[in-house]
Amino acid sequence: MTTALASSTHEVDDAFAANELFQRNGWTDGLPIVPPTEALVRRFLDAGRCAPDAVIGVEPVRRRRITAEKVAIAAVMAGCLPEYMPAVLAVIRAMCVAQYNLHGSTASTGGCAPMVIVNGPVRTALGMHATHNALGNGSRANATIGRTLRLFILNVLGGHPGQLDRSTLGHPGKFTYCVAEDEEDNPWLPLAVERGVPAGESAVTVFAAGAPHQILNEWTHDPKELLDTYAAAIRANMLTYSIWHGNYALVIARQHRDIFARAGWSKADIRAYMFETCWVKRKEWRTVGKAAVAGRKDEEQAYRACAAPEDLLVIAAGGTAGGFGAIIPPWIGNKSMAVTMAVAT
Repeated sequence: MTTALASSTHEVDDAFAANELFQRNGWTDGLPIVPPTEALVRRFLDAGRCAPDAVIGVEPVRRRRITAEKVAIAAVMAGCLPEYMPAVLAVIRAMCVAQYNLHGSTASTGGCAPMVIVNGPVRTALGMHATHNALGNGSRANATIGRTLRLFILNVLGGHPGQLDRSTLGHPGKFTYCVAEDEEDNPWLPLAVERGVPAGESAVTVFAAGAPHQILNEWTHDPKELLDTYAAAIRANMLTYSIWHGNYALVIARQHRDIFARAGWSKADIRAYMFETCWVKRKEWRTVGKAAVAGRKDEEQAYRACAAPEDLLVIAAGGTAGGFGAIIPPWIGNKSMAVTMAVAT
């Protein structure tokens, strides 16, 4: 017997009217939506092999149960295809792990967004984008999987701006923030494999992230000099935003990856160097207008960007030309930590 859907239904004249209804009620992120008809929602549930009332996770603070039906509705609205559902479900499961701190990262004035990194065969099966314009537009799967999370936060968790979502500024990643790692054109282990997922399996990693800070260095072939540029951006973030340690991410495009590869540097080598390089002293706050708090404790105390080398997420993504990369800072220190989750097949 087919399980009935629990969500309310609304009768409208057409898709345009459906979109206007959702806009008026604040059920969308401001962009147009695909109307989540019962037929579409059931197609997505079938693709995810879930009953409508299957519990995908529980928001740890308010104990809000998240059902497959609600996730499917968000995925339809975002413009996903049904085959994206296993990846979407994995991300939602990861966000419900306590260390992600779903409630805190959603409600904070800091304005972070859930960033998703996808590894394994699901990337190519869904046509995900990992090279040119990797953090921008160009892939339906990247865009809509990431957008599903925002619509889920709005409509399932009540994360409306100015209400539960108290972001002072936010950033564009709050529309969508999803990238696939380029596993074919780099010499390194995929991020998910480094984090314990068996090679050849699909997985997602999600962390509460600030906006990306793009860096440029195309004047050296020395791996340490390249990393000094990334490190300078991290230290600047520590001084001007948050001094507390957490998950930082490096997004390293092809031109820089080639330099590291020729020098025989692994991701572990990069993490080790960055761990020793990315730190600041409290007294340095005086140089960025924070003298009022610099002297409250020992000004010589050093603060590291990451509590351990493994907390730095090294991601291979980006186009083949240009000496560019990016650092992606955490929300606020270790209040939220990255979670990696296998995609069910």
